[in-house]
Amino acid sequence: MTKTYAFLAGSAAVIALAVATGFVLLGEEDECRSGAVAGGGGSIGGPFTLVDETGTTVTDTDVITRPSLVYFGYTFCPDVCPMDAGRNGEAISLLQEKGYDVQGLFISIDPERDTPEALAEFTDYLHPDMIGLTGTPEQVKAASQAYKTYYKKQDGDEEYYLMDHSTFTYLVTPEDGFLDFFRREVPAQELAEKVGCFLDM
Repeated sequence: MTKTYAFLAGSAAVIALAVATGFVLLGEEDECRSGAVAGGGGSIGGPFTLVDETGTTVTDTDVITRPSLVYFGYTFCPDVCPMDAGRNGEAISLLQEKGYDVQGLFISIDPERDTPEALAEFTDYLHPDMIGLTGTPEQVKAASQAYKTYYKKQDGDEEYYLMDHSTFTYLVTPEDGFLDFFRREVPAQELAEKVGCFLDM
């Protein structure tokens, strides 16, 4: 019995040491994470080629020149996209007030209707430092797949259709690529604090 207790106590000590060491190895970056992707982002994010609000073809390196909040949505979205992108715009303003140089990227998953002009009007209303991106269906699909997002056109009216889509916001920097993602339930203040945590490292 004594040997059993000694073994269990020793095992508990080893586990505690391993957990403590794990936290040390994860470092400060893990303290900033939302918890959804603790341990790293894996293969989320990557190269893309799209069209910006001026009609110019751009790559990820052309537009991700500073820390960016990346969101996939569409301008005809009746509620979710304006709310999410508006929350991102508010977080960007909060961060900029504290001296962080950040921007937003709104990538359309509805290239049939989202022209560069439509995106410019949409993003300019939400925040002056939010860039709208569209492209061919193939370009949009490739960007979506890089970020592991989902979207699908609903059946119905060919002009006034809706789109099903995921609603994550991604934090990406030019130096490190993908760092974390945030659910739509995260309020602007909390989002700004988490982004600031990463940028302070």
